[in-house]
Parts: sequence; structure tokens; C-alpha cells
Amino acid sequence: MHPEPRPYERNPRYPATGGTVVTGWNAAVATLPDRPVVLALDGPSALDWDEAARGIVRALRERDVEVTALDVRDRWSPAAVDRLCVPVADADAFFLPLAEFEMADLFDGELSVARPASGVLLVHGPGAALCSPDLTWWADLPKRYAESAVASGTMPVGVNLGRPQGPGELRSLFYTDWPVADRHRDALAPRIDRWIDVQDPKAPASLDGTAVRATLADLARGPVRTRPYFNSTPWGGRWAAEKLGFEPDHGNTALGYELIAPEAGVLVGEDAGAQVELPFQLLCVLHPHQFLGTEVHRRYGTSFPIRFDYLDTVGGGNLSLHCHPQEPYMRETFGWPYTQHETYYVTASEPGSRVFLGLRESTDVDVLRKEVEASAADGTPLRVEDHVQTFPAEPGRLFMIPAGTPHSSGAGNLVLEISATPYLYSLRFYDWLRRSTSGAPRPLSRRHAFANLDTGRRGDQVAEDLVQEPRTLRTGTGWREEIIGGLPEMFYAVHRFVLDGTGPADDDTDGRFHILNVAAGDGVVVETADGRRHDLAFAETLTVPAAVGGYRLHPVGDRPVQVVKSLVTPS
Repeated sequence: MHPEPRPYERNPRYPATGGTVVTGWNAAVATLPDRPVVLALDGPSALDWDEAARGIVRALRERDVEVTALDVRDRWSPAAVDRLCVPVADADAFFLPLAEFEMADLFDGELSVARPASGVLLVHGPGAALCSPDLTWWADLPKRYAESAVASGTMPVGVNLGRPQGPGELRSLFYTDWPVADRHRDALAPRIDRWIDVQDPKAPASLDGTAVRATLADLARGPVRTRPYFNSTPWGGRWAAEKLGFEPDHGNTALGYELIAPEAGVLVGEDAGAQVELPFQLLCVLHPHQFLGTEVHRRYGTSFPIRFDYLDTVGGGNLSLHCHPQEPYMRETFGWPYTQHETYYVTASEPGSRVFLGLRESTDVDVLRKEVEASAADGTPLRVEDHVQTFPAEPGRLFMIPAGTPHSSGAGNLVLEISATPYLYSLRFYDWLRRSTSGAPRPLSRRHAFANLDTGRRGDQVAEDLVQEPRTLRTGTGWREEIIGGLPEMFYAVHRFVLDGTGPADDDTDGRFHILNVAAGDGVVVETADGRRHDLAFAETLTVPAAVGGYRLHPVGDRPVQVVKSLVTPS
């Protein structure tokens, strides 16, 4: 008998190792020693620091503990903030180079504080841990909160690093705030004394730092799933709302974050009432060899190089026509060390839906450029099919999209996007004359797009290279593993297991992490060589760390199952 199918789990959760998640500031401060201490509360810029400080001060005073608060934002150097955090007047309207400075660079010299004779000195704000404190707490708010708030205008002030009074801006959030805060957090990770999740600022959840590290050490050796979520965009559809139970804030489920490492989190705790969301990235930082694999770590450092996300246009519209930066441009212009190759795997589609991919043989790039410019200037519709090929969006079909290739998922598709991790560099040629919420035309980064357009691969070569037929790699009783996409210029490959239900499939990480997604059927149970079992339902995504080694996929339910797998190819 096969295990019974279960529905998609929107909140996968794992137990804490060596500790218990507690809620409320009172529970957190109860762990402080009964002696004078300097307590640093550090974290990203995009949270309510004043509210967090008030919560700790209030909780300490209720325990009759003397407390003084110091906001490190008052110690930032105005000159350093202007130089490092504020985009120059002629900065690119769409992108900024990735910030390379460190949190310490915001201060003039070392951050020093006077030790209290009694009670607690609370030093709070981004960079607080630089004051050589007795204890370091990290207050964290998942990145989706800041991104959503800036995009919607609901948290327009105090979001960006170095500008606590300025209006929120996405460019600075993506390319300055996040890289700087992430490097700072990663450096502190081995010595954080308490992790505090402030998704509920009135009753934050927290876990002792030793337990955080023990939990991550355990998770780095077994299959793990991140907390998924969907956001809304003007082209978004309704598939994930109707099939997976997501409730979008803005009417559609456009972009599904199954596993996008810079933003992904892992839920830890006993239940929804007491859980913390730990950054997935910390698994790569603290356990790179076990989690990524030694070769992948050598090539990509602690960057998790592959992402899985959904593009939902079922009941929605076409994505913009766009491409992604080619590697020299990505490195030299944007500062990211590897580029944004992509693939589209069609999980579901409506009749007649299609994928736009690659130039036609007859495409004249100068004509395309003139028509794109005319469309932007006067609103003339662009006949995309005159320049870019289209292919039927058949479920189970994979489309390869190397950097520089023009592409778009058409309306009516649920696409599993299996891509390189850089995800903030969509270089748009055309967006179907859509307008933003303000009524203005949506901005197009067409200068960058044409600078990266690959004009060499076109016509029949697009179909031959980028729309590949499956090739059987291995077979066993009741299963086969296929290669469904691979190119020499792309550093990862996409495989697929097809299980007919009669037996488990065997695999081995062979020193490199695998990512699995159930693309058809009811699901699988992943069983590792050391006896761990993790169930995976339809549409869910799972990371199998390099340290797992051998594992099996047991089919769930009575229908055939298809599991898409991606892995970094040997260098």
C-alpha cells in the first residue's frame, strides 16, 4: 500500500533542537543574566526599531531592571550614509551595483559604549553588535515584508539602511540594504545569543542562539523545505489561489517563492503559536560543505546557486518580454559573480497557451529596437510574434533560457521556473502597454535589455538547443530518470523522475545538493540512507543536502508521479 496523498503544505515546520521557541519580550528578557550587561539588538533596517526597543525596555522595567537605550542610528556618520546608502542623482533608474561596503563603514571609527554600573544598556539598530556587547540578539523580519510594504506604500518611511526618515525605495532595498545586512548577519551567526522573529512585533517569537545553531546543523544533514508564499503583480493568475489555497493580498498569485535562497526561510517550532523563521541562507553559511557540497561551495562560496519559483498566469496575462544579463555584463555592471540562466517547466496550462522564446530567423534587431522605442514613446502595441518565436505550452515541457535570450511565459500557464539564484535582473523590452498602480506606463529597462540580447541563437537553432526532448539516463523497476534540459553554457541541469507506482527510485547526491519538485501525481516520500523520511506533495519543493548521500523516492497514491530534479553540473 502506498502512503495516502496529502494537500500542499503552506507552512512546513521543523522542531527546534536543544531549545524551545518562546513568545513575548518578557520571555526573552527573562533569559538575561542578573548582572550589568550591554545587550545589542541588531538586525536589518526594515523593521520598527523604536517599537522593538520599547518592548524590551518595558519588559525589563516590569522586572524592576534598570535599563538605558541607545539607538545606534544616531551614531551613523551622515557623510558615510550619503556616500554609501543614497543613490547618486544620475543612478540607473532600475538597478544599482551590489553594495560592497560593510555595516561598520556607516560609523566614524569603532562603535564604543560605556558599560553600565547596573542593569542593562540596550544598544539597538543595524550595526549594534559592533559595540562589543556582552550579549547579541538578532531581530529579524523576513524580506517579503519590506518588499511588499515599499511596493504598496504601506511602510514608506524608515525602510532603507542609513535613511530612517527617508521614503522607502526598492532599488536601495534590493541592492544596498539586503547585501549589507546579510553579510553582517552571516558574520554574526556563530555568536548570536538569541534569534528574535518580529513578524508579530507585540509578541515576538525567539529561540536561544545555541539552539538555533543546533537546529541548523541538524537541518543541514536532511531534506528540508522552505516556507512558500506568493505575491501579486499586474500579470498574475489565480492557479495557486484555487489549487493550493493561497489567499493573495492583491487579487492574484503571480510569483510563487518556493525556494529563492536570498529571501527563503525555514519555520522552526512546535506550532504556529510559537515558531521562528530562520533564513535558509544560514544553512549555507554555517554548513557549506554538508549542505551545498564541497565542489559547489568552492565554485559559489556560500551562495545557494539554484532557485525554484512559480510563475502563475492562469487567468492572468503575458509576462513582459525580457532577457537576463549575460555573464560579463552581470559581473561588471551589477556586481553579481554569476549570471541568471533560467528554464521554464510547464506544470499546468490552459488550451492554446504558449511560451515566447528566442528570435525568429528573420528578426532584424534594428527594427525591433525602433518598434520597442516607438511603443514606449507613444503606446503603439508591439507585435511580439513578428520578432520572437512561440511554442505550445505543453505540461511537462521544459524550455531552456540562457542569459540574453528573449522570452516570456504567455497567459494561461503555471510555470515552474528553475533558474540561477540571481532574480532581480529582468531586463524588459516590452510589457504589453500595462500601467502601474499610479496609472503611469510600467518602466522598461530596454537599454540594458538590448545590451544583453543574444542575437546569434535564432530560428531552428532555438528549438534544437532550447526545447530539448527527454533523454533516459537511468532506469529501475517502475521508474526512470530522464535528462530534460542541459546546455554547456549553463551550470546546472534539469532531470525528471517518472515513477509508475510499482517501486521506489534510487538516487545519490554524490556530494552535490539536489532540489526536487513534484510536478505531476500525488507526491513522494523521500527516504534517506540514515533513515530520515520527508513527504513531498504535489507542487512542493524540497532541498536534499549534499551530506544526505543515498536516498529513495517512494511514490504516493495510485497515479504515476513525476518529480523534477535540478543539480549543479560538474565543472
